[in-house]
Amino acid sequence: MQAALQLFVQYGFHGTPTSRIAQEAGVSNGTLFHYFKTKEDLVIALYNKVKNDLSQYLLIDVDPNASVKSLFHNLFTRSLLWALDNQQAFFYIQQFHFSPHLAQLPTEVLDEQTRGHRQLIERGLLEHTLKPLPANLIYALISSQVFGLYQYLISEPLTDAERLQVINQSANLTWDMLKA
Repeated sequence: MQAALQLFVQYGFHGTPTSRIAQEAGVSNGTLFHYFKTKEDLVIALYNKVKNDLSQYLLIDVDPNASVKSLFHNLFTRSLLWALDNQQAFFYIQQFHFSPHLAQLPTEVLDEQTRGHRQLIERGLLEHTLKPLPANLIYALISSQVFGLYQYLISEPLTDAERLQVINQSANLTWDMLKA
């Protein structure tokens, strides 16, 4: 999986033959196809693993009784901190989202991967903490902010303290945009 991640990020899905992944991983092509019947299966399995890693990180020390604002700020901040610490994996998420592979994921899998975020949005809508907008629109707006801010953070020569300040300011701006 690590070899596939590195190569897919560097050369793209189409520019990475399975033979190269097997060679980089130090296994035979047959061994690779023993675990993944097709390259598509490997692409999707890797995406699911990365999303699972991110989800586990986001759920560490989450207080479900905290306010929607507090939970939002926590998820926003932790998403960006994880992205900065796992740049290849975060790039892979972006790469996957803008590829035809996304359409191959069953709706149930996508729903499960975003369940925590969507529950928070639904709670905010029920409590009238968030503006009465469609939940999918709110999710899209938040995701766009995270992806865009990540691009800014990796392109600017900022210290860790400055990055954290920008993340906090951006979380507050995003919250102000969405709060009721």
